[in-house]
Amino acid sequence: QDFVVKPAGIERLQVSLRNALNASALKGELQRIRHSREGRLTFADIITRSENMTGVVHIAQKAAASTIAVLIEGESGVGKELFARAIHGSSERKSKPFVAVNCGAIPDNLVESILFGHEKGAFTGATDRHTGKFVEASGGTLFLDEISELPLAAQVKLLRALQEGAVEAVGGRKPVKVDVRIISATNRKLLDRVKSGHFREDLFYRLHVLPLTIPPLRMRREDIPHLLRHFLARFCAEENRPITGISGEAMAHLSQLEWPGNIRQLENAVYRAVVMSDHDQLGLEDFLQVAGQSAATPTNSEHSEPLIVAPAFHSTVPAMISGSDIPIVPQPSAGTLVMLTNAGEIRALEELESEIIRFAISHYRGQMSEVARRLKIGRSTLYRKLDEGAAAGDPSAGGAADVR
Repeated sequence: QDFVVKPAGIERLQVSLRNALNASALKGELQRIRHSREGRLTFADIITRSENMTGVVHIAQKAAASTIAVLIEGESGVGKELFARAIHGSSERKSKPFVAVNCGAIPDNLVESILFGHEKGAFTGATDRHTGKFVEASGGTLFLDEISELPLAAQVKLLRALQEGAVEAVGGRKPVKVDVRIISATNRKLLDRVKSGHFREDLFYRLHVLPLTIPPLRMRREDIPHLLRHFLARFCAEENRPITGISGEAMAHLSQLEWPGNIRQLENAVYRAVVMSDHDQLGLEDFLQVAGQSAATPTNSEHSEPLIVAPAFHSTVPAMISGSDIPIVPQPSAGTLVMLTNAGEIRALEELESEIIRFAISHYRGQMSEVARRLKIGRSTLYRKLDEGAAAGDPSAGGAADVR
């Protein structure tokens, strides 16, 4: 908890406000983790700034308002189950069960038993009655992951269950009515499986009512810095590690990797780095297992400049806050200061001053006392210049970062 003694100075109020914002951000992150474990995710838990993903989210939100069958396609690790859970968590069925089944992980001889259930004594080893996933998910959502791996024999029974709204357990004598919303997913092109004879065409059209294709991480690079910060905050909180951020060099390099394992690979890379690092800031040396991957050629200046991230939420260093977002602060290449404009004119003094201040904040990782000391100005003067930069429209200015 925090308190302010009146009369309070502007710097003290800024510190208190930022502490409150950081506490709120950490609370939100922990709530997201709890929702994930409880299966109550919504679209607010999907982290994206990409136009590609925003369009997919918009379609999924419309799907959540109905009971339409959804087929989610995308590479491994892009977050297909996250979307399925968000659709369920945003629907009228959110208070009912969400049951996930990995069709590719079930032995062929047990698929029907697991999906539709079996009666006691129906086959060797069936010592007890099993209701099956369809009955377990009744009233809620059944998520059939890797649906393309379902054996043809089970596809016939699945099609009948979807058509009749009822399932018949192995060894059962009469069908059981079920009310289930089906969301299926695959990392293959399901239509190609149909053409090759490995998937029934009639079942394909029963599932392929509303298709969603989630783009791979390499097609939404603008999300990488936000995902890195998200996972850093999460794992620092879970592992109680006082790591304050990711270096500009590491952030820039990680943003250019291909990430063949997509978000799952990125998540694991951050987790490993948080656990193994001995520093208060993650550097490129903490990501050696992925740093050697091939990197894409930068397509614009947004990804060609190194980026730094604000400290983790539980750190003693309050984060730079602008609205509800943690800003990404460009760091001048190799500490150089460009003196001339593209037209060959001397740049305005205010621009140069603002760039020097931004570079200093980046270089000293948001330690405002150190920034002021190195620039040989008072902290109040530093805050004033930051506020003036924000008022002038500089998106990287505005707000204090550290009180040390």
